[in-house]
Amino acid sequence: MQVINANDVKVYNVSAHKSLPEWISDRKKRTLLKNDVDLLRRIELLQDFSMPTSSSCIHVSKDGGYVIATGIYKPRVRCYDVAQLSMKFERCFNSEVVCFHILSDDYSKIVFLHQDRYLEFHNQNGCYYKIRMPKAGRDMAYHYTQCELYLAGASSEVYRLNLEQGRFLSSLKTLSDSCNVLELNDYHHLLAVGTADGRVECWDPRSPKRAGQLSLSSVSLDFLEDVGDLPAITAISFRDSLNMAVGSSTGQVLLYDIRSSQPYAVRDHNTGLPVRSICFQQELDLVLSADTKLLKIWHRNDCSPYAAIEPESDINQMTYINNTGLLFMANEAPRMLCYYIPSLGPAPKWCSFLDSLAEELEEDREVLVYDDYKFVTTKDLEALGLTHLLGTDMLRAYMHGYFMDIKLYHKVKSVVDPFAYEEYRRNKIRQKIEEQRATRIRQKKLPKVNKQLAEMLLDDTEKEPTANPLGDDRFKALFTNPDFQIDEESEEYKFLHPTMTKKAQHREKQKQAMVDFEEINDGGSDEVEGKASSEESSSSDDEHTVVTQRKASKAQTTQTKFYQLKRGATYQPPSSTQPESIRNSNYTIGQLLKQQESQQDSGTTVRSGMHGSKEVTIMVKSKMDHLKQKEQVEHKTERKKLRRSAHNILPKHKRKMSYRKK
Repeated sequence: MQVINANDVKVYNVSAHKSLPEWISDRKKRTLLKNDVDLLRRIELLQDFSMPTSSSCIHVSKDGGYVIATGIYKPRVRCYDVAQLSMKFERCFNSEVVCFHILSDDYSKIVFLHQDRYLEFHNQNGCYYKIRMPKAGRDMAYHYTQCELYLAGASSEVYRLNLEQGRFLSSLKTLSDSCNVLELNDYHHLLAVGTADGRVECWDPRSPKRAGQLSLSSVSLDFLEDVGDLPAITAISFRDSLNMAVGSSTGQVLLYDIRSSQPYAVRDHNTGLPVRSICFQQELDLVLSADTKLLKIWHRNDCSPYAAIEPESDINQMTYINNTGLLFMANEAPRMLCYYIPSLGPAPKWCSFLDSLAEELEEDREVLVYDDYKFVTTKDLEALGLTHLLGTDMLRAYMHGYFMDIKLYHKVKSVVDPFAYEEYRRNKIRQKIEEQRATRIRQKKLPKVNKQLAEMLLDDTEKEPTANPLGDDRFKALFTNPDFQIDEESEEYKFLHPTMTKKAQHREKQKQAMVDFEEINDGGSDEVEGKASSEESSSSDDEHTVVTQRKASKAQTTQTKFYQLKRGATYQPPSSTQPESIRNSNYTIGQLLKQQESQQDSGTTVRSGMHGSKEVTIMVKSKMDHLKQKEQVEHKTERKKLRRSAHNILPKHKRKMSYRKK
C-alpha cells in the first residue's frame, strides 16, 4: 500500500502492489509467493480487481454490497461481492460498453449501452432482452418513479424508453445537435442535459416543455476568451435540490445555483482536458472532480485546494462511496485503481481493516531525504566561517538559505564552539533535577484556626495546602480569626456531626498509640540537602554540584522513616497470643493446621498482634536433627522406588459368568 502526502493529506493507494499474470500456472504462482516478499505483503482489497486491458466504468450498487465494472478486451462486465471480497460472476459482450446503469438495489437488474447502439438488459441469469436505439448513445439516466430510461447521443433528441410499457415514448427535443451527458436530480427529479455547444437544458419529466437552460456564452470568464468556440459539457452532478456542478471539455468546473444563470464558483484544472466525473462530499463540503490526468479535491465555498491525486494512466471514470473515504477509478490500465483517504471518512464496513492499517502506517516514522541535511542561512554560514563554500557542491541553494551535509555541520560546530555540548548537557541535568523536585512530597501548611476543618476540605478536594482552603476571600476570616474557632466539645456540634466525633476519636487513638515512639533521624541528610542548595561558583564545580543535587534528591525520595521506643517507655504487647491473621481469617481448620506444620518445618513462627506488633519465634535445630530429617526423606524416596504395583498380579481378562438353568 503506497502512501501519498498531498497538501498534508494522507492518501493511501490500496491498488499499488505487484500483480501476478493470469496465464501462469498455480504451481508457478505458489513459488513466486514464497520467494517474493512484495507479493506476500501486498493488500488485495477485492480479489482479481482488474481487467485484461483497461476499464471504462465502475459503479457501486445502492445497497453497497456489490461493485460492478466494465472493461476490455474482450468486452466484459465483472461483478464483485464485497461480503466475500471476491468476484461473483463475469459476462462477456459482443461490443464495448459506453456506460451502464444499475436499475435495482443489487446486481439483479442492469442495463448496458453499447457502441453498436444496442441496449442490453441483464438479470441474475444473464442477458434478458436487447433493443436498439435510433442513434449512437453517449449517456443514459433512469427515472425510478415513472420507470423511464432517458438516452442521449449523437442527436438533438433525448429518447425516452418506458420499461413498463416496453416501447419508446415521444422524445425531448433540445436546441443542440448532440447531447453528451444526462443527470437526474434525486430530490425533485429535474433532468439536466449537457449538450455539445456549451448549454445545460433542464426538463421536468411531467411536462413536455423545457423548464430552463444555462449557457456558457452568458458567463463572463477569462478562460472563455482564449477558446474560440464554446466548450462542450462533459459532466453534470447535483449536490442537493439547488446546487449543481457542471464540467466542461476544457477542464473547468462551474458551480451553479439553479435559480441563477451565473456560477457562484469556478475551479480550473489548468490541464485543458475534459472533466470526466464530479462528486460531492457532504460532511466537509468538498468537491471531487476528475479529468483525464488527475483528480482534484477542493472546497466548495472558496475553491481552495484540499488534495490531488495523479495516477500513472489516464482516468476514464471516478466513483466515490458516500460517507466514506474510499473511491474507485476506471483507467487505461489493467488494474483498476482504489484510493483511501482517512480524512474524508472511515472505511466501509466490508473493508474496515483499512483503518487499522492506516493507523499503523502513521505510527511508523517516514525517513525523509532531508534528514541527512541541515538547512542554514547566510548568517549561519558567517558564524561558522563557511562563506568560502558558497558556489561549491558542499552547499545546495534552496529558498532563502542552503542545504549542507549534517555530518559536516556537526564537525564545524564542534570546532567553532567546543563547549556547546557541555552547556547542553548541564542544562539537561538541571531540567531533570527540577522535574524530580516537583514530584517531592511537601509538608502540609495548614492554618492555625480550624485546622481540622481545613484538613478535611483539602482531603475532599485534593488541592494543595493553602491558607484559605475554600479559595474565596469572603470566608478568609474563618481560618484567621480565632472568634470563628469551632468548639468540637459542645453538645450542638456532636449532635449535628456524629460521624465527625468518631473520626476525631480515631485520630486520638492513633496519636496515643504513637506517644511512646520517636522518629529516628539520620544526621547526614541535612548536610546533603545543604550541599544541594549551594550556589554554583565556577564552570568546573557545576558538574559536582549537579551530581550532589541528584544524589540528594534520590536519597530524599527513597528515604524510609523508622521509629523507636522512647527512653523509660515500656511496650505492652496485646493480651491475646493468637495471631490476628488467624482470628480474622476465613480458613478452615485443616488449612490452619497445614499452615502451622509448614511453619514448624521451617523452624520459624510469625504471629501478628494488635497495633501492628509482630512476634517471631525462631527454633534453632542441631546438626543431628538436620541429618535425621535428611535420612527420613531419602528412606521415603527409596521405598517409593522399590514398591511394586499389583497391576501384573491381577488377571488380565475377566471370566465370563455362566448360569445354569434350573
